[in-house]
Amino acid sequence: MNKPLAGAVLSLLLIGAGAAPAVASVPRDAAPQAPASSRDRAAQAVTVTYAGTVALSNCSGSVVRAPGSQPTDPALVLSNGHCLETGFPEPGQVVKDQRSTRSFSLLNANGSKVATLRASKVAYATMTDTDISIYQLTSTYAQIQSQYGISALTLNDAHPVQGTPIKVVSGYWKRTYSCDVDGFAYRLKEGAWTWKDSVRYTSSCNTIGGTSGSPVIDTASGKVVAVNNTGNENGERCTDNNPCEVDQNGVVTVREGINYAQETYIIVPCIGAGNKIDLTRPGCTLPKP
Repeated sequence: MNKPLAGAVLSLLLIGAGAAPAVASVPRDAAPQAPASSRDRAAQAVTVTYAGTVALSNCSGSVVRAPGSQPTDPALVLSNGHCLETGFPEPGQVVKDQRSTRSFSLLNANGSKVATLRASKVAYATMTDTDISIYQLTSTYAQIQSQYGISALTLNDAHPVQGTPIKVVSGYWKRTYSCDVDGFAYRLKEGAWTWKDSVRYTSSCNTIGGTSGSPVIDTASGKVVAVNNTGNENGERCTDNNPCEVDQNGVVTVREGINYAQETYIIVPCIGAGNKIDLTRPGCTLPKP
C-alpha cells in the first residue's frame, strides 16, 4: 500500500492512477472470460483523456455515474478509502453518509482545472474487502455538464477481463499509465487490511503515491473497471506498502514492483434511485456498517 500525499511531502503508501474504459462479464471470484484479439481491441479503442478526473488534496479520483444514474442526480466522486480526509478506516469499519465539505479540482480533457466541486457527504467508504470512497457532490451531473462541458465516467457493471488494455489516469499528477490487466489476486493482504479479487497490472503501470484513487479505464469501452490503490514497493511480504497475494489454498506470492486496483463493478448494484448508496439492494455485496 502506498501512502496518499499531503501536498507533495508525505512518502508513498497507497497508490493509484489511471483513466480508461472497462468491460467484462464474470461473477466475483470467478474466472474471467478470454479477451478479444489484440487487433480487435485496437480497432475498438477509445481516446482516453483527463476529462472527468479530479485531484484531491492527497490523491486522485473521478466523477462517476452508474449505468442507471440520471442527469438530475447528485454527482458522485470515486476514490480510495485510504484517501479519506479523516484517515484510514480501520479493518471492519464502514463509513456511511458522513457529512463532508471536501473540495475536488475538476479537470478537462487536457488536464487543466476547470472548476472546484464540493462534497455534501461521504456516501460510502471502507478498506475492508475493497478500498473505496464515494463522495456525493452538491452539484448534479446536468449542472456539471452544462457549466463545464464535462461528462461523468461510467462504471462498468461486469467483472474486468484478463488481458484487457487499460489506462490509469491520475488527476493529482496529470499523468496516464498504460498497461494490461495481468490477472486477479484472490486475496490481497497489506498490513491490517485484506481485499478481495483485486486487479493486478502488467509492469508498465508503475503507479506512484498520489495516483491512489485514479480510475482504471478499459480502453475498448471507456468505462471504469477498477480504482487504483496499491503496489509492492520493495519485495516485503504482506506489510504496509508491500501487499502480497494469497490464493484459495493460502499460498502467498510476493510480486515486487507490481501494482494493483480494486474492482468497481461491485459498486453498481448498490446505487439506487437518486444515486443513493443502498446496501440492502439485491446484488449489493459491499461490506455493511
